[in-house]
Amino acid sequence: MKIILTRHGRTIENDKRILQGHMQTGLSAEGILQAKKLAQRLKNEKIDVIYSSDLKRAADTAKEIAKYHKNIPIYFIEELRERNLGSLQGMKTKNVNWKKIPRDVETLAAVKKRMKKFLDKIHKKHPKENVLLVSHGGTGRALLTVIKKIPTKKVFEMPKMKNTAVSVIEIDERAKGKVVLENCTKHL
Repeated sequence: MKIILTRHGRTIENDKRILQGHMQTGLSAEGILQAKKLAQRLKNEKIDVIYSSDLKRAADTAKEIAKYHKNIPIYFIEELRERNLGSLQGMKTKNVNWKKIPRDVETLAAVKKRMKKFLDKIHKKHPKENVLLVSHGGTGRALLTVIKKIPTKKVFEMPKMKNTAVSVIEIDERAKGKVVLENCTKHL
């Protein structure tokens, strides 16, 4: 199985350093252009199925890519949503005390568990296919920590996923994965 993992295009909230979490935010003008460039990059890739977060910014990015892959299924799902930031959603990052995270914020361990469960599910369903995942910075990093077997406490030591960055993961028949490309934005 081959997974092509990407993050949605840039949003106005990204520019303003606003925490989005599960907020339904759209792509900025720059984000739309990034999504178009990403779609151009992936237009000749063999893709058998697309899974995207159902949040607008990711869904719009996935729809842009799907224009070049018209006859393949596309699923908009909650499992690929960004980390639920609860009462922190809509706040500027500089105003958040990261040492006192409210109880309504999804834990990193829970996000990582969600990504592991999702990976197991798609590996079982598409063991020999090429799967495109359109997600978010937090869930993308969590997914990569599952593949690389990085402890949850070290998630923030990983590089941030850039908007529309491409990572490629290969998973063998024993469900052992390896990252063969990470956080690549050569299309921008």
